[in-house]
Amino acid sequence: MSNATSTTETVHRVSFLDKDSLSIPILKVLQADGTTYDKAVLPAIDKALAEKIYDACVFTRVLDERMLGAQRQGRISFYMTCIGEEAAVVGSVAAFDDEDVILAQYREHAALRYRGFTTEQFMNQMFSNEKDLGKGRQMPIHYGSSALHYQTISSPLATQIPQAAGVGYSLKMQGKRNIAVCYFGEGAASEGDFHAGMNMAAVLKSPTIFFCRNNGYAISTPTTEQFAGNGIASRGVGYGMHTIRVDGNDMLAVLAATQQARAYALEHNAPVLIEAMTYRLGAHSSSDDPSGYRSKEEEAKWKQHDPVQRFKLWMINKGWLSESDDQALYEKYRQEVLAAVKVAEKLDVCHVDEIISDVYDQPTPRLQKQLAELKQHIKKYPESYPKSAGRI
Repeated sequence: MSNATSTTETVHRVSFLDKDSLSIPILKVLQADGTTYDKAVLPAIDKALAEKIYDACVFTRVLDERMLGAQRQGRISFYMTCIGEEAAVVGSVAAFDDEDVILAQYREHAALRYRGFTTEQFMNQMFSNEKDLGKGRQMPIHYGSSALHYQTISSPLATQIPQAAGVGYSLKMQGKRNIAVCYFGEGAASEGDFHAGMNMAAVLKSPTIFFCRNNGYAISTPTTEQFAGNGIASRGVGYGMHTIRVDGNDMLAVLAATQQARAYALEHNAPVLIEAMTYRLGAHSSSDDPSGYRSKEEEAKWKQHDPVQRFKLWMINKGWLSESDDQALYEKYRQEVLAAVKVAEKLDVCHVDEIISDVYDQPTPRLQKQLAELKQHIKKYPESYPKSAGRI
């Protein structure tokens, strides 16, 4: 007899369960005015950590503003913003060890900044130049950094979820005191990979934190048209995971939940699901126009819950930040990002041979043939490629 059967209450008349049978509370610590709830238990946080968190938030806001503008000017081809979801991303990454392995979706560049990704590294990736760590092989905002334990982003939804279950299991088998961290949106939770990855992690007891940013929309599809259940948290319970739902616009609630989730994952070698209820204030991407599927009134309502503003007010209340310091920080990063753009866009692209140089230990005959054909193509149509691509 299974454990599930042996612990189930026996009844003798038909009694169905529905989505309302499972009541899932939402953790809140910080109010909109920067004060905390009376009975709230604060996370472990000091001035230095708060300043690091806020610095990453401000940089990301500036980066998003500048690079979305650069995309509109045709300087880069694509961009995605983090605006409105900074607390979910930065509040969680601040709870992790720097060697915990992050498998992100594509809206978590704030986590990469928190770990030390430089302004120049951001620009080199988005302009796909010769200093790009990914050698120009990925579209903009698909970052990766082995030094910062941040696995390269993939465009297809949910591929990172089963991968994260495997990474966490690998860390356990190696005896490391680290975990895997997997970010995804509620839209990705509709993919088959979500269910495969969650079940794998639960059964194999993989120390992995699955962090769902439930921001209300899968591109243009609202949650009401994505699923009929009780959000994503109910699925964690169904798979036998420790699960918590938090206010994703509350930096302190996210930090507190993630700190304790990490401690549990390490102590029990088991996965945890966190569902952060937040809102994407910007468009899904630079290719999206949200006015086609949501109202200005809805956006204005959610702007009142701005996670960066809420955390800023808390820091001011603590005496850890002033309005003048805040303005100076924004201006510093505006100038820094603009200067980095001007440098990065002038650098050459990678040499064409880099396309196959480390795909395998040694380039296969087929890859070598394809590279030769590409070189012939570039020679035939040189006007269609960057001048530096002609270094063949």
